[in-house]
Amino acid sequence: MQKILIVDDEAKIRAVIREYAEFNGYGVSEAADGMSAVAKCKEENFDMVILDIMMPKFDGFSACKEIKKLKDIPVIMLSARGEEYDKLFGFELGVDDYVVKPFSPKELMARVNAVLSRRGGAESRAEVLAFDGLEIDMPARSVTVDGKKAELTPKEYELLFYLVRNKNIAMSRDKLLSDIWGYDFFGDDRTIDTHIKNLRNNLGPYRSRIVTLRGVGYKFEA
Repeated sequence: MQKILIVDDEAKIRAVIREYAEFNGYGVSEAADGMSAVAKCKEENFDMVILDIMMPKFDGFSACKEIKKLKDIPVIMLSARGEEYDKLFGFELGVDDYVVKPFSPKELMARVNAVLSRRGGAESRAEVLAFDGLEIDMPARSVTVDGKKAELTPKEYELLFYLVRNKNIAMSRDKLLSDIWGYDFFGDDRTIDTHIKNLRNNLGPYRSRIVTLRGVGYKFEA
């Protein structure tokens, strides 16, 4: 699993990025200031650092400079300031991308995926999970059942990947609807039940790994 370090002095922003990063299959660690971020990079290996500029103790530019001295880790900078000078200075330090606040978490994740793909990270560290004869390759969006590729719809892929990332955890229908279909979706619980039924059919002998929790929702049993 690829790991991201989220560095921002605002806990709410870290929480939002964490939620989307974990949904996309990344492991997450956090730091509230640049000094802590540098210390964490000395102790652990990360595939990506998402780094705010305006922070106490050690700003993002200083932290980025120190991190780059330690390891060649891809960095995406976050800032409420959008001045051209800041962007140019960041790129001179070796920043891979620059996102101005307020930002869309989905767009940020798309940029993370793009940077890691360019760096070869997404391919070289592709996460392939196997559960008996069920093989799930998330980066490639591929599922095979006893060696035969399963033909899933886009939403079935998203639903399966979400359940697998949260394996052994009970997921309510409301949670699945909001996180996969979006808060503005006008469907109901039957949407989840229908997709689960179709997904189980496609998983064949491994359909039982998707467990129904009566009155709650579903979970993927690893």
